[in-house]
Amino acid sequence: MPPSRSLRRSAALLTGVLLLGGLTTAPAVADVQAAAAATAAVRVNQVGYLPDGPKRATVVTTAAQSLTWQLRNASGTVVASGSTVPHGADTPSGQSLQVADFSSYRETGAGYVLAVDGSSSVPFDIRADLYDALRSDSMAFFHHQRSGIAIDASLVGSAYARPAGHLGVAPNKGDVSVPCQATVCDYTQDVRGGWYDAGDHGKYVVNGGISAWLMVSSFERAKRAGQEQAVGDSTLRVPERGNGTPDVLDEARWELDFLMRMQVPEGRPYAGMAFHKVHDAAWTGMPMRPDQDPQARELHRPSTAATLNLAAAAAQCARVFRPYDSAYADRCLSAARRAWTAAQANPALYAPASDSTGGGAYDDTRVTDEFYWAAAELYATTGESAYRDAVTSSPWHTSSDAFSAYGFGWADTAALGRLTLATVPNGLPATDVARVRASVTSAADGHLSRMAAQGYAVPTPADGYFWGSNGNIADNAIVMAVAGELTGDTRYRTGALEAMDYLLGRNALGRSYVTGYGETSAQNQHHRVWAHQLDASLPHPPAGSLAGGANSGLQDPVAQEKLAGCAPAACYIDDIGSYSTNEVAINWNAPLAWLAAYAAERPSGGGEPPTAACAVTYTAGSVWSTGFTATVTVRNTGPTAVDGWQLTWDWSAGQRVTSAWNATVAQNGTTVTARDAGWNRSIAPGATASFGFQGSHTGANPAPTAFTLNGGTCA
Repeated sequence: MPPSRSLRRSAALLTGVLLLGGLTTAPAVADVQAAAAATAAVRVNQVGYLPDGPKRATVVTTAAQSLTWQLRNASGTVVASGSTVPHGADTPSGQSLQVADFSSYRETGAGYVLAVDGSSSVPFDIRADLYDALRSDSMAFFHHQRSGIAIDASLVGSAYARPAGHLGVAPNKGDVSVPCQATVCDYTQDVRGGWYDAGDHGKYVVNGGISAWLMVSSFERAKRAGQEQAVGDSTLRVPERGNGTPDVLDEARWELDFLMRMQVPEGRPYAGMAFHKVHDAAWTGMPMRPDQDPQARELHRPSTAATLNLAAAAAQCARVFRPYDSAYADRCLSAARRAWTAAQANPALYAPASDSTGGGAYDDTRVTDEFYWAAAELYATTGESAYRDAVTSSPWHTSSDAFSAYGFGWADTAALGRLTLATVPNGLPATDVARVRASVTSAADGHLSRMAAQGYAVPTPADGYFWGSNGNIADNAIVMAVAGELTGDTRYRTGALEAMDYLLGRNALGRSYVTGYGETSAQNQHHRVWAHQLDASLPHPPAGSLAGGANSGLQDPVAQEKLAGCAPAACYIDDIGSYSTNEVAINWNAPLAWLAAYAAERPSGGGEPPTAACAVTYTAGSVWSTGFTATVTVRNTGPTAVDGWQLTWDWSAGQRVTSAWNATVAQNGTTVTARDAGWNRSIAPGATASFGFQGSHTGANPAPTAFTLNGGTCA
C-alpha cells in the first residue's frame, strides 16, 4: 500500500507537539549515526533464538570477502564456527553487510556471543521458552491501555497503577455521556471502556476493530493448533482471570464492548452505523494521565469504514466466544448483522481527512476491502448465502492485490478476509478455498523473497519504512505463519521468526524496538503516562511495548531536526517527542502479541488446519416424482472430538434442499452446506451425528459422491 495510507496521524500533529514542553535534547543525526556505528557490528536478536529455529546474524563490515564467525558460550568457549556470506550494499540501511548462519547449533544456554572479525554481539540465549515472557507482556500492553477501569498495582506493579480514566470523575468530562461534534447528533452516548489507541487518549473504531480482530485471531489460531491452553484462562495479568474464559478473549472483550457501544442506537439517524471515533476536543499536553484529562470529549460522525470494522470484529466474536459465553456471542452477532445492514444502506459515508483536531483522522475513502472482510467474517460465522454472495461477488475475492508487500492495516483489510476464509471451515467450493489458500502462500513467498534480498531479512520492500513500519513487518510475519500452518512448509515459520529477529535487534540500528527486551531497547516511546523522559517520577513504557519503528517520512519535529539524511531503515530515534518513529499503538502491539504467542509455541507439526477424520453415510428415504428425503450420518473416525461441524457436498443433477432437521442446511448453486444445530456440535471419537432433509429434483437423483467435514475430505 502507498505510505500515505499507513499514517495514523495527520500533519496536524505538528500543532499538538508544541504542547509537549520540557523535551530533553536528542542527539543530532551525526551523533545518532556515530552511536549506531559504535554499537556491536554483529547484529543479533538480542533476546536470543529458539533451539530448532533459524539463527542468523547480520554483520556490518566493509570487507568484501567471507569472514570467520565463532559462537562462544558464556564461559568463552567456542562451540561452533563457520564463514559469513557477503551481502554487500544494503539499500534500506545504507550499510555494507554480511550474514552469519549458525542455525545448525541447537544446544541451549544463556550468555552466548557471536564474534566476527574482532567484533562481538551482545549476549543472547538459546532456549525453548524464549518467547514465553514476551507472549505475556505484549498482551499485557492492552490491559495497560484500558480506558474506564482502574489499573491495579496487584496486576501491573505500583509504577504503572493508575485510577480509571474518562469515567466522568472530575476533572474528567468522561465517556459515559459523550455528546457529538456540532451537527453530528443531538444526543449523548455511553462509550466507556475500550483501549486508548496509542500515546494519547483517543479511541478509534477502525484501529480498534483490526486490533481486537488480531487478538481474537491469535486465540483462534492457537486453538486450531491445539495450543490454546497457553493463552487460556489464568494465563495473563487481567482482572477477569479465573472466570472460565481464555484471558486473551477477556482482554479482547474489553475492546469489543466499546466497539458495540459506538453503534448508533435504533431510532436515530444512521442507526446501526458506528461512530468513527471519540477523543478530546483538542490535543492534550504531555504528560497527562487519563484520569487527569480535563477536556471535553466528542463523538465524531459515523463512517462506513468504522461500521464494517464493527461488523467484522463482532462477527468473529460470535464465532470464537460461543463455546465460552453463548449469550455474548449472540449479542456480538446481532451487532454485526445490524452494522452490515447499515453499511449496505450507507456505503460511502467517509471520515473526512480534515477531522484531525485532538485526534487522528483515520480517513479512508476506499471501503470495498472492509466490505469484503466483514462479509468473510459473517459468512464464516453463519454460513448464510447472503454473506457468501457478498464474499464471492467482491472484486477482492479474486484480486491479486488483497495481500500487499507493505502489509495489511487499518485502511487495508482485504487480507484479513482472505486469512479467515483460508483457515476457518466454510462452505466455499473446494477449488475456491484452494485458491484463497494459494493466495496466502503466494503472499508469503513474496515476503520470503524480499527477505532474501536484504541483509537484515526484513519482510518489507526497501521503501517500506513508513509510519508504523514495525507493525506492518509483524503483520507480514503473520501471513508467513499462516502459510506455514496451511502447508507444513517450515521455511514460512523460519521467515516469521526472522521477522521477530528484526524487531528484537537484528536491524540497522542494533536496537530492540520492544521495551524491556534486549540489551539495547526502546525506552522513551511517545506516551502521555509512560513519560519518564519528561518527568522522572513517571515510568518508562512497560516491557512488551513496541515502538512504531523506522519512518523515512520524518513526520514530527524531533525526527525532522535530528534524523535528516538518515537511511530509511535507520530513521528512528528513541525520543518521546518523535511520535512518527517512537509512538506505541494498539494496531502495532496486536500483531506483536499474535507473533509472540505463535513463536512461543512448541510446534508438534505443520500441515493443514486440524480437520476431523470422518466417514459419511448417505441414506435415501422416500422418493417421488419431484421430491425425496435423505438422512446423512457423520462418523468421527479421528482421535479427538469434533467441536462444531460443517459438512459440504455438491449435487450433480440440480437437486435442491427444501427443508432440514437436526442441522442448518443452506445451498448456493450446486453446493450444499450443513452446519450443526448447536446441541449436536460435539462428535466424540467413534461417535456419530445425523440429520435429515427433504429435497426436490427434476429427473435423475444420484447420491453425492464426496463430502468434506470442516474442510477435510471424508471417506
